[in-house]
Amino acid sequence: MKSEPAYGRLPTMLEDHFLVPEAQLVSTEALLTTKDNVEMVLKAKAMMCAYGPSGYGKTTAVNSTLRELAPKITYRLELRSGPTPRDIRHGLFKALRLPGEPPRRPIEFDTLLKDVLAEQFRVLVCDEAQWMSRTGFEYWRHLWDDRHTDIAIIFAGGDNCYKVLRREPMLASRIYIWQEFKRIPKTEIQPVIAAFHPIWATCDPELIDAIDDEASHGSFRNWATITALLTEGLAKTGSAQVTEELVGWAYSKIHGM
Repeated sequence: MKSEPAYGRLPTMLEDHFLVPEAQLVSTEALLTTKDNVEMVLKAKAMMCAYGPSGYGKTTAVNSTLRELAPKITYRLELRSGPTPRDIRHGLFKALRLPGEPPRRPIEFDTLLKDVLAEQFRVLVCDEAQWMSRTGFEYWRHLWDDRHTDIAIIFAGGDNCYKVLRREPMLASRIYIWQEFKRIPKTEIQPVIAAFHPIWATCDPELIDAIDDEASHGSFRNWATITALLTEGLAKTGSAQVTEELVGWAYSKIHGM
């Protein structure tokens, strides 16, 4: 079984902002909180759930924190469409770059994974965890509960991730830290967005507020999309600054946002 070279690794900061060249990671309150929480989780070798609506910066915050704290021992899995324990086993086999072919029998597969996960401390990140079912979470708990494995686990996902875990006391009781991601607070919008990308540094603060009210709604993903469109618009028109007219052009591209 061959592994893709990039599978399981942490993305670079540029990959986190793939839509927007020159975008900068901004030290928001949510990002600073994530760093504190992840530090505690790694120290305790525990489990954490970072949850909230799509586009609010969960994955970027977790990735950037782990790039700083544990870049060489972090392994990321993205398991979509209701992953089963079998999917998790194969995802771990691939992310850990284990040699040979995966065992066919679950009991042998689990023994192999537990042996490997007992060799040294590792951080396992389950991204897009909103797709995880109860049985999927139970499998992660099974690995973490084993007295020989040496791991911390971070789930990053939508609200369904929180709901599934909270419904099951045996699962919820094992989550050391819960962190909810919310929209960027109104009081942070202007300084955060001005620092996010050079095109906003000279923009009228009132226009930034208006864009947030009309289209971005405190979502980093929405802001990234609008920033990418406006960067293209500035290049096409030769303009030096974001204007209301250019914003209107960007809105025409994201109707319904």
